[in-house]
Amino acid sequence: MNGQTTCVEAVRHYLDKISASSHLNAWLEVYEVEALETAALLDKQRHSGSPLGRLHGVIVGIKDVICHKDHKVSAASRVLENFTSVYSATATDRLLADEAIIIGRQNCDEFAMGSSNENSAYGPVRNAIDEERVPGGSSGGSAVAVQAGMCMVSLGSDTGGSVRQPADFCGIVGMKPSYGSISRYGLIAYASSFDQIGILAKNVDDVKLVLDVIAGADEFDSTVKQKPSHIPALKKSYRFCYFQNALEHSSLDPTISEEIKGFIKKLTGEGHTVEPVAFDLLDYIVPTYYVLTTAEASSNLSRYDGVKYGYRNSNKENNLNELYQQTRSEGFGPEVKRRILLGTFVLSAGYFDAYFTKAQKVRRLLVDKTLKIFEEYDAIILPTVPTPAYKIGEKKDPVEIFLADIYTVYANLVGIPAISLPLFKNDKGLPFGLQLMSSQNNELHLLSLSKLLINLRFSGK
Repeated sequence: MNGQTTCVEAVRHYLDKISASSHLNAWLEVYEVEALETAALLDKQRHSGSPLGRLHGVIVGIKDVICHKDHKVSAASRVLENFTSVYSATATDRLLADEAIIIGRQNCDEFAMGSSNENSAYGPVRNAIDEERVPGGSSGGSAVAVQAGMCMVSLGSDTGGSVRQPADFCGIVGMKPSYGSISRYGLIAYASSFDQIGILAKNVDDVKLVLDVIAGADEFDSTVKQKPSHIPALKKSYRFCYFQNALEHSSLDPTISEEIKGFIKKLTGEGHTVEPVAFDLLDYIVPTYYVLTTAEASSNLSRYDGVKYGYRNSNKENNLNELYQQTRSEGFGPEVKRRILLGTFVLSAGYFDAYFTKAQKVRRLLVDKTLKIFEEYDAIILPTVPTPAYKIGEKKDPVEIFLADIYTVYANLVGIPAISLPLFKNDKGLPFGLQLMSSQNNELHLLSLSKLLINLRFSGK
């Protein structure tokens, strides 16, 4: 808080916004009483002159795949309906320790599987810019909550673009940090070698502040690295590259292609180097991603069997197999079932080498190629999504939806940080972004470059 208002007043303001925008279906649960009580305590702390946390009074929403002790977490699935978490995610604990106010949990695609937020067991989320359109997914509720002013910042999760794609559709900033920069402890797993908690906000500075609070080593997640302390010095000019075949791809909306090409010219006009690079693996990215993530998902989601927790049919089962069958067929939605079946198939004895092993080899090639790119360039420029937001119910073909992930899944495959910046709108007023990627564990550099690009785009030059 800036001293012009109190935490209680701020919480009431956002609760009013949530109530007025309830038809957007962005929230599964709002912690009204708890948020007001926390705000009152924070106001007393400030009036006493005590030191304040870095997020003192910041109103945050969390995606319904991030655990918060003694609060429900369902992954927007019937299989976890009414499940209450017995512990908090590290990211949740760090938000609260720095005096953020968590105002509720947000709707998403079931188990974070989807690109439109149409796959939630609790109904679709609507885009506040055009309520007939999807907000993107899987962190659609998290994006709309920020977009429509229902919270200051949201925490989402990004396995293949689930923070960046809804940020693009909703016209806000969405960042997926490097794999291992934020603890996954307390994040409901989809694909463990891809999953990463991400941040959605209206500006880069808010993303940076929250990242600084929640990132860093954690005893509960051995994959997490120490926070980088070195802030790279600003330079007068930078070296950017883009994948030529990405900007010429048949799936890319011509307006998006033209706007990004025009912005590239603007960058070069300001003295920066922007060069095309050959990237012959582009068309292998989506198949590789879906083979590996569905394989991991089929393993991770096997724990939801109705025995210890989660959904269980009230009918009496004759044997354990019937229990499993009823729990999973009734508890999971169509998209989750589709991905579990695909993952089970690619891991089966007859197809393991043909699909899973081959995909792992392609992933290694992608990592090697990426390392070489960053030996020469500061960042990669790509579109975030091939098209602006489409209408709810418009896309029925799952393969078509999968292929739209062509620009986002790359960062998850190789573990690098990526951010979607809201730089453009089409002639219908629908926003679309530019995606920027930097080398692994170089988030601070990526955020500095992001501010440079935003300032250049809106400088009026």
